[in-house]
Amino acid sequence: MKEQRWGNIGSKYAHLISAHPCYSEKAHFTVARIHLPVAPRCNIQCNYCVRKLDKCEHRPGVASGIIKPREALERVEKAVKDIPGLRVVGIAGPGESLANEETFETLKLVHEEFPDLIKCVASNGLLLSEKVEQLKSVGVTSVTATINAVNPHTGAKVYSWVRYGDKRYMGEEGAELLIRKQFEGVKKASENGLIVKVNTVLIPEINFEEIKDIAKKAAESGAVLMNIIPLIPLHKFKDSRPPECDELMMARTVAEEYIPQFRLCRQCRADAVGVPGSEPCGSPVQRRTSEYYHA
Repeated sequence: MKEQRWGNIGSKYAHLISAHPCYSEKAHFTVARIHLPVAPRCNIQCNYCVRKLDKCEHRPGVASGIIKPREALERVEKAVKDIPGLRVVGIAGPGESLANEETFETLKLVHEEFPDLIKCVASNGLLLSEKVEQLKSVGVTSVTATINAVNPHTGAKVYSWVRYGDKRYMGEEGAELLIRKQFEGVKKASENGLIVKVNTVLIPEINFEEIKDIAKKAAESGAVLMNIIPLIPLHKFKDSRPPECDELMMARTVAEEYIPQFRLCRQCRADAVGVPGSEPCGSPVQRRTSEYYHA
């Protein structure tokens, strides 16, 4: 599979992109990363998400346990000794990274001890515009924001509620707030030197027709890469079907007109460690789509 074409991103980020297994297809099979499960709380409820403490289930939102910042640093110290190819430290939940102060405490500790490791976070984007400077101060260079809609009517089908400040917003009001803050965050992060990737969960009957608009707006806001991933049917979408392989391929083809696509995502756990390309896919839809694209 050929490497992504990065357009006019320039050489400023080349060394970071080429060394990150969630940005570079080559690094996906050669570079190890570690996710630190220090962020249990979330400020939105996605209708496909079930956060869970579990040792076996392989998907986002799952970790075997929540650890404290000092424990996380110790885990990194051990991983650096045990895994020669470790280059990336990330925080991807199992809740919302930016809604937990432990995220920043952890990254500060890790950055002080291992300044050369790449630091990244995964976020729903609600607080991203407000946390950019804090992220930079603890060494973060890349952010993944999950954006599933541009239309609040669509968003209201994807999200049950959004908590911002001291208020919980429901329906289209919550979706409108979230979507506005997401793209505002992508724009501010990219303008301040962070590399931004946008994840989109493809839910066939909900946001398939909106993929083009998400891709276009993500690119216009400064994102450099998009990762369209299949729905894992859970929670309120437990009876919904995941996308077929041709639907996933079609969505990526349409989106690629506006922004490069990453096609190797393993939808990994919040405590994953190792080389992503050497790990098995966890869910049936993950295995099916992986086999299809890597055959």
